[in-house]
Amino acid sequence: MSFANHPFRGPLFMVIATGSYVVNDTFMKLATEGLPPYQVLMMRGIAAMVWGMPLLFILGYGRNLPQLFERRVLVRNLAEMVAILCYIVALANMPIADASALGQITPLLVLLGVSILFGEKIGAVRMALIGLGFVGALMVAQPTMQGISIYALLALANAVLCAVRDIAGRRIEHHVPGLIVAMSAVIVVLVGAGVMHFATESWVMPQAHHLMLLAGSGLFLIFGHFFIFMSYRIGPTSAVAPFYYFFTFWAVVSGFLVFQQLPNALALGGIVLVVASGLAIVLLDERRRRLAPVA
Repeated sequence: MSFANHPFRGPLFMVIATGSYVVNDTFMKLATEGLPPYQVLMMRGIAAMVWGMPLLFILGYGRNLPQLFERRVLVRNLAEMVAILCYIVALANMPIADASALGQITPLLVLLGVSILFGEKIGAVRMALIGLGFVGALMVAQPTMQGISIYALLALANAVLCAVRDIAGRRIEHHVPGLIVAMSAVIVVLVGAGVMHFATESWVMPQAHHLMLLAGSGLFLIFGHFFIFMSYRIGPTSAVAPFYYFFTFWAVVSGFLVFQQLPNALALGGIVLVVASGLAIVLLDERRRRLAPVA
């Protein structure tokens, strides 16, 4: 079997996407120590443009530039923009565990959406395994949830809008390259962050280490946008969506390596549950594919 048709390809792309986003978030979190959040978002977007636009031309996608603003691409990326604008405010005003926990409903919303809109069958076993992944993610996040504040509602809005983004991405035509979709997301979020920065914040002169952090953040942001879009394009949603929970796994890795925060036993158990439930779904899909009658 070629890798192009391998059932692990979509989930693998989601694992890469979540890892890329966590590296991006880690660099951003470090950069916000001294810079306002919307300024960080705006500068990250500029860095991503510096990395991504030459790459578009190197790969021969210059003729595809008008697709950056194709209607369905913009619908997807407008949802991305509003989601990140909500999340950055929530993250700055509530515990990261609580914000992360609320984000874990995204895969469930995506699966519900594609089931209703596209008629994709999920099945009871898959839903049970996805539910186990959700429980595992909560075990890692260990939220306190001390009351429902406006910031908790913003974190919840982020999760809903991320689901809208991923469902809308399913409607983008296959002739639109994934890198074009990723760069369109960079541009749209950059514009939104710029508007919010100049409307609500004062410019703070960045230092050299801020610039280095945001250059790295912009690079990994492109990877995240590209691989999360491609994961849903090439794989069944029911097999791909559970691997969104790998956000929690990579967040624990980042916490240990960068912030010297060791996970407790409950979190380690949650990581095992997240990984096991995701792999079980992929293996279940592969077994059903092999047993399916050949036409």
